[in-house]
Amino acid sequence: MLTQVELTGIRAAASAQVRDRHRLAARELLTAALFLLPSLLVFTVFLFWPLLRSAVISTYGNDIIGRPTRFTGSHNYQLLLSQPELHEVILNTLLFTLYTVLPALVIGIALALLLQLRVAGIGFFRTLLATPFGFSVATASAVFGIFFNPGVGVLNGFLYPFHIHPVGWLTSPTTALLAVAATTVWLQLGYNVLVLSAGLQAIPEDVYEAARLDGARGLSLLRHVTLPLLTPSLFFLLVVSTIQSLQSFGQIDILTKGGPARSTTTLVYDLYLNAFAFGNSNFGLASAIAMVLFLLVVIVTAIQFGVLERRVFYR
Repeated sequence: MLTQVELTGIRAAASAQVRDRHRLAARELLTAALFLLPSLLVFTVFLFWPLLRSAVISTYGNDIIGRPTRFTGSHNYQLLLSQPELHEVILNTLLFTLYTVLPALVIGIALALLLQLRVAGIGFFRTLLATPFGFSVATASAVFGIFFNPGVGVLNGFLYPFHIHPVGWLTSPTTALLAVAATTVWLQLGYNVLVLSAGLQAIPEDVYEAARLDGARGLSLLRHVTLPLLTPSLFFLLVVSTIQSLQSFGQIDILTKGGPARSTTTLVYDLYLNAFAFGNSNFGLASAIAMVLFLLVVIVTAIQFGVLERRVFYR
């Protein structure tokens, strides 16, 4: 049986170990906080503070040059919700996102699979298909503006031998949103191909060998092995591309200015029209639109994580 002195010594040693663990945990926490501090400062300056400022401005009226003047509460939101074209703007935003995200993913998968072929010169094509990632929105929009030109555009040039009447790709309400979406798909394609190619190369070859021994070939191999193991990359691209599409602005401004007949006016462009275009400075209403867009991004992202993440195979 241990004596009282020995029990006291054991308790003292245990207490010392607990204190040492607490000091180590506090030191590790402090070290982690110091490493995170630069990123937190950047996020605070460029994300958290602007978001908070937009939320505050959305509850204020403003003077002719946009300075907040008086607290108006939910007036800007009521004004926004009373606009008859709001549902059209939200529908344009969602359709534009649908037209860009899914085609860019599908085409990206197809191209990434083709780039895995072991043929001569495949490295050149890998570089070529990744080049859209290096183009700015302005440059790509200017080039596609020439392609879509109804008079001298390349696309209508392809239609001419078939005696098809020239199409007003950017001047018709039925095709303008699709034309801008096609430009955005091309812009997203390079990044998608890079990410998906990296995901394909990370799949172990022995997994394919095991699947082939079980009789998997062709489409069966693609469906039951490649795509499931590629789901982390696909899910990442789906979330990132959706957020990017919901926030797209440059290609819309350069190609269509939100027209014709507001057929390409999204929430971001509607925000611009109220805050900056044509001498407007209604920062309160524009900030309310920004908060609606933020809410839409949060809802769509939450749905993606809630519904799709459980289908992602993290090996």
